[in-house]
Amino acid sequence: MPPTSVDFESKGSTHVRRRLSSAAPGEKPAHTYSSLTPMWAGIAGAVLSGGKSLEIAISVHDSVYSTDFTSAIVPYNAANPEKNAAEIERHVLETVKRFSQEHLCKFLGAGVTLALLKESPNLCTRLWLELDIVPVVFNIKPFHTDSLTRPNIKHRISSTTGSYVPSGAETPTLYVDPSPLLDQSNLHTGVTTKFPISRTLDEQADSAARKCLMYYGPNNNPRLSIGPRNQVTVDQAGKIHLIDDLDVFRKSVGQGTWNAVIKLADELREKKVKIGFFSSTPQGGNPALSLTHGCPQMRHALIRFLTALDVDAAWYVPNPSPAVFRTTKNNHNILQGVAAPDLRLTDEAKAQFDAWILKNGLRWTAEGGPLAPGGVDVAFIDDPQMPGLIPLIKKFRPELPIVYRSHIEIRSDLVQQKGSPQEGVWQYLWKNIQLADLFISHPVNKFVPSDVPPEKLALLGAATDWLDGLNKHLNPWDSQYYMGEFRSLCAKEKMHELKWPARDYIVQVARFDPSKGIPNVIDSYSRLRKMLKEAGNTEEEMPQLLVCGHGAVDDPDASIIYDQVLNLIASGDYKQYSKDIVVMRLPPSDQLLNALMANAKIALQLSLREGFEVKVSEALHTGIPVVASHTGGIPLQIEHGKSGYLTEVGDNDAVARYLFKLYTDEALYTEMSEYAATHVSDEVGTVGNAAAWLYLAVMYNRGVKIQPQGAWLNDLLREETGELYRPGEPRLPRGSLQLQG
Repeated sequence: MPPTSVDFESKGSTHVRRRLSSAAPGEKPAHTYSSLTPMWAGIAGAVLSGGKSLEIAISVHDSVYSTDFTSAIVPYNAANPEKNAAEIERHVLETVKRFSQEHLCKFLGAGVTLALLKESPNLCTRLWLELDIVPVVFNIKPFHTDSLTRPNIKHRISSTTGSYVPSGAETPTLYVDPSPLLDQSNLHTGVTTKFPISRTLDEQADSAARKCLMYYGPNNNPRLSIGPRNQVTVDQAGKIHLIDDLDVFRKSVGQGTWNAVIKLADELREKKVKIGFFSSTPQGGNPALSLTHGCPQMRHALIRFLTALDVDAAWYVPNPSPAVFRTTKNNHNILQGVAAPDLRLTDEAKAQFDAWILKNGLRWTAEGGPLAPGGVDVAFIDDPQMPGLIPLIKKFRPELPIVYRSHIEIRSDLVQQKGSPQEGVWQYLWKNIQLADLFISHPVNKFVPSDVPPEKLALLGAATDWLDGLNKHLNPWDSQYYMGEFRSLCAKEKMHELKWPARDYIVQVARFDPSKGIPNVIDSYSRLRKMLKEAGNTEEEMPQLLVCGHGAVDDPDASIIYDQVLNLIASGDYKQYSKDIVVMRLPPSDQLLNALMANAKIALQLSLREGFEVKVSEALHTGIPVVASHTGGIPLQIEHGKSGYLTEVGDNDAVARYLFKLYTDEALYTEMSEYAATHVSDEVGTVGNAAAWLYLAVMYNRGVKIQPQGAWLNDLLREETGELYRPGEPRLPRGSLQLQG
């Protein structure tokens, strides 16, 4: 009997819909729901009727058990795979959207069967970009199989499994003997009476949903995955499919950038070059998808893109050590000049740090490791946690090219002062860094100590990913889910309510760190409120202030700074505005930060000291004007008066004036917003950043010892590939920089 379409049986409650709905009063009516229920799905498909139709089954799961199911028959033509794929995508997306809206839920993840993905190769990409669903692909077999890795299950059908079968081994198909139900006289001699137990399509969809949930952890975020030798297995070693369509990457950048990337990637693939990245931690923001703190954010997206290009690249991290992270944070603050004057790097901390690096490094240099003979062909070492790895590599692989990347501010003026804490930390690091073949710095004044030879110095800014959860466009349904989650977090911590969309808000997204200038943010907002009151604005017409950010696993200062900020708000003149100031430490969710940034009216970045701070470009890319301090790499990203405003550090009067202009002049705001969204350089995106790493791998594999003399890597690679910058192409300003102080 051929299968027939089956619709969902459950119905959404109209009373719940009415109770949870709200309409923002005033000039900006917006229909939102205060809470959406998180759900998961399993999606399976199979060709029927000799190739004339295809059945699609969708199972809905609430994280405990399956709650609903639907199946549908769609047309299928084996001679027209593109039309088949489009029909599958249309049906799946429409069905999931309809269920979400009828049941007031938000699908977070979906298990997709490999068989269906083969029929619709871009289904996962569309689920991710259009519905904000994390697709996890599984090879769900059409027959039931036995588990070789679960020997303690009672009354097992198979008696051949033991307790020492390696995990991941091929699971055997289960067979059933139906002979008691058959007429034996009709069977030919020698024909077996055992047949595999079929797994129907609804069972396949349900299995995909249950498997998908196994990859989720606390706060409904995909789990971080670390493999053998502490390799970061990005996207659960490829099971999570965010972007399968390379054309999506191509459309995110200009033609020159894309052409350069393809040329470099082709050479690396042809010569089978292996690239290794080494950094201290895989986690900052979202632990599995992109992250939002320095190197981890860049690496997840970079490895994902390089994998799509079929470039052989891997990323390794050491075992975490809380004691070492404390030393790391102290070193960071000392080098930036924001630590207590008496804080120094002790001999005990150095010994502990060296032992930690040695222990982890020996794992990578051991036989079969990435740094052993036959391992990677070029090693990229990230930031001040990892320089101790460089001399170890030189002992085991003296010929291996090593590139060191420095992304934090190093106060070169203080480093040169004999006996200063900065000199002590820098000299400890430099004795290892000097052995590297190349020193990459952010393109920021006075960021490079004079010890670094100019011929070894190259420039490369930080990067973000326009297609990950932190920056992709969220449709209104998904955006309101994350804003609802934020309201719940505020209520849980008894924080003041963010009254969006009834009221606008100004945001600073940053770690709770002494260098981020949060007291200046509070003071500038206070001054803005006074200006708006003098201009005749009512309290309900005035914006709120949101200060928020993730904590990173290597940042032990966050709670201290958080408490200091709340104490400041409760004191003096600021207290009268306290109910309109929301200060929150956020769980690791990129989309949560995305929604909070995208729905803001204006963004601030009032750092005292700064590296590159790519958060500025992320805000601009969303069309949010930014008012920021003229420090670090921030001026490279903002065109003063066009995409935002720059102020001197601590000039809170100027910050308030610029905020007032943007908030009260609608024409100015619209013009600046449109300019900001269309004038962000490819250099700060994953594809443009990847080009720099590909260029270095290509050059070192050719045996070329590049001597950049402080040049921008993006300029070098565009020249090398013959893809020179075209007139009007956005790029970071190449003005005169005094890198070494």
